[in-house]
Order: sequence, then structure tokens, then C-alpha cells
Amino acid sequence: MSASTSKTFFSAFLKTIGLLWGFIFLGLFLDSNKMQQWVEEPQWIANIVMLAGFFLCFWKVTPRIKEQMITAVIIAIVGEYLFSILLGMYTYRLENVPHYVPPGHALVYVGVLYFTKTHFSKLNKVLLEKVITVIVIVYATIFLILKNDIFGFSLTIFTLLILRKHPRERLFYLVMYLSVAYLEIIGTNYLCWKWPSTAFDFFTFLPSANPPSGISFFYFGLDLGCLWLYKQRHKIAWKRMKNHRKIKNQLK
Repeated sequence: MSASTSKTFFSAFLKTIGLLWGFIFLGLFLDSNKMQQWVEEPQWIANIVMLAGFFLCFWKVTPRIKEQMITAVIIAIVGEYLFSILLGMYTYRLENVPHYVPPGHALVYVGVLYFTKTHFSKLNKVLLEKVITVIVIVYATIFLILKNDIFGFSLTIFTLLILRKHPRERLFYLVMYLSVAYLEIIGTNYLCWKWPSTAFDFFTFLPSANPPSGISFFYFGLDLGCLWLYKQRHKIAWKRMKNHRKIKNQLK
């Protein structure tokens, strides 16, 4: 049974987000401070494992998702060098951009997308949105109270306000929020990267946790970039799909 036909939460989760989260845990462990107890510089191992996982996923997905994965990697490379190296928004352990990071962004994108396309998610979309929204608010509030994470809390509020006007994309971005929060907690605890105590290590009026809670706000640019480039390359097909969707909504 494919992930798309999964009718229960555990089946849908394990075949998509659960698989993604497990791979994130393994991949970041291979570049962690704990791994350095056995290997002097283990980042090359993390790179190999991530690339293997990327190409395995790439081989299994549809042509459309393949194209979006390639686009995601390209956008991630630009974004990582812009935000990490140039702007100093966060710093990787070796003060570089590890090779496993850009394909990792693509895998996060695919994992979240496939979860939202499962039969379970489609049937329980409204319930999932409500539950995840509560989790997001509680998570950001805890970080605000315990870690003075004004930067992350502000980004969370911006995210939720934007999603109020975008119901079609709401579930995707809420699941993306949780996935990014998970990988950020794992990555920072393994000392794979760190965030400064203020936003961009510059805006002193925006204290930040390590990691900031709502940092998935910046990941949304990855999805928007992938979608925009796909529409530019397939204008006719995209227009046809929009017309089909419009007719379908009128018949409801």
C-alpha cells in the first residue's frame, strides 16, 4: 500500500513524516559532536548518507516531484550561502555549508508534501490543522517564556496570520513548521549548527533562542520558489489545472 492510500494516522505518518524524521535523526547524528568521539571529522559520512537518501527518494517519486526536488536543491544552495555565510543568520559547525544540507531541504519538502497528500490527511484536513495549530502555539509560547525567544515567536505569529488567508496551503505549512522545529532541535542539540542570541546576530531588540521556534517561516520561500519555477516552465499545464479546479469548485 502506497503512502497516498494510507487511511490511518500512524500509517500516513510512518510512511512520510516518520520516515523523514528518522532519516533526519540519523543524518544529523553522523555530523554531530557525539559522532566525533569515534570519527575525527565525520561530516563526509553525513554527506554520503544524505546523497544516497536523496537519490533513492528521487528515483521513486513522480517526474513532477523530481523537477521540484532539483529546484529545491538549487534554491537551498542560494539560500544557505545567503543566510548563513553572507548574513550570519546561523553558523554551521565547520563554518561552511555542509553538502548534505541542500538535498536535505528537498527531502523535507517531499516528506511534508507526501504526508499532506495521504488519504488520511485529506479526510482529516480541518482536524489536523486545528491540532497542529495548537501544538505550534504552545511550542512557540514555551520558547518565548523559557528562552525569551521573541524572534521565533514573532515569526510564528507572522506564519499563522499569513496562513489564515491561504487555506489550500495551510496544512502543508503547518506540517512544515513541525518538521523544521524537529530538525532544528536535533541539529542544534547535536551542535551541527547554532543560532546567535539575537536575530541575525544584529537586531538586539529581537532576542532569539537556539533554535528560534518559528524559523520555518524562511523555509516557506523554498516552497514558493519551487512552485513559481514550476509554473514558469509549465504554463499551459498549470493554466489547465487551475481551470479544472475552478470548474470543480463551481460544481460543489
